[in-house]
Amino acid sequence: MQAELEKLIAESQRIVFFGGAGVSTESGIPDFRSVDGLYHQHYKYPPEVMLSHTFFMQHPEEFYKFYRDKLIVKNVQPNAAHKRLAQLEKEGKLTAVITQNIDGLHTAAGSQNVLELHGSTLRNYCMQCGKFYPVEAIADSEGIPRCTCGGMIKPDVVLYEESLNQRTIEKSVEALSNADLLIVGGTSLTVYPAAGLLQYYGGKNIVVINKTPTPADHTATLVLNMPIGEALKLD
Repeated sequence: MQAELEKLIAESQRIVFFGGAGVSTESGIPDFRSVDGLYHQHYKYPPEVMLSHTFFMQHPEEFYKFYRDKLIVKNVQPNAAHKRLAQLEKEGKLTAVITQNIDGLHTAAGSQNVLELHGSTLRNYCMQCGKFYPVEAIADSEGIPRCTCGGMIKPDVVLYEESLNQRTIEKSVEALSNADLLIVGGTSLTVYPAAGLLQYYGGKNIVVINKTPTPADHTATLVLNMPIGEALKLD
């Protein structure tokens, strides 16, 4: 099966990768929706409530406590999947990584054209003056992180009730429309509107790499039910 994947990669020149949380679990970052993931842990409020725009505005201190505990990851490194995708881009074969992850590991691995649909914990900004802050501004602070101007610092991540960045969507649609191979990996394809972007893929071959079945399996050229790092690693 992996030989078939390598054959498809070898025959393609405009590969797009569309990935989710399963790409990062092999780096030690928990999946939101797995059995032991974020949504199955117990807090005062459900995670989907705490990660909403309304909750952020109404209970910022509680939001940041949860955010520091669960969303900011430290001492994690890109895994074999991140590194292989970066290598494919370097070889001129992969044109874009479209990711639902907010951990920045694709960029850390060396990928240049990374389209982060849900933003990144590595980027933060003052809601009042717009000043940029690195992740440490939130990770190393207590209570509500504040800018030098006094404004509240917000992570550049898309919370529930917030819209995806329009420019990121447009770039994703363009990349998918021009691709000749789409590799979908580490995602259940149940999170919308992100998963809906796959309809813009205009090529013939789709590879799905995921531990569990996805809605795209029936249209895929190749389905690999295995860890994505194992599927993409080079011998």
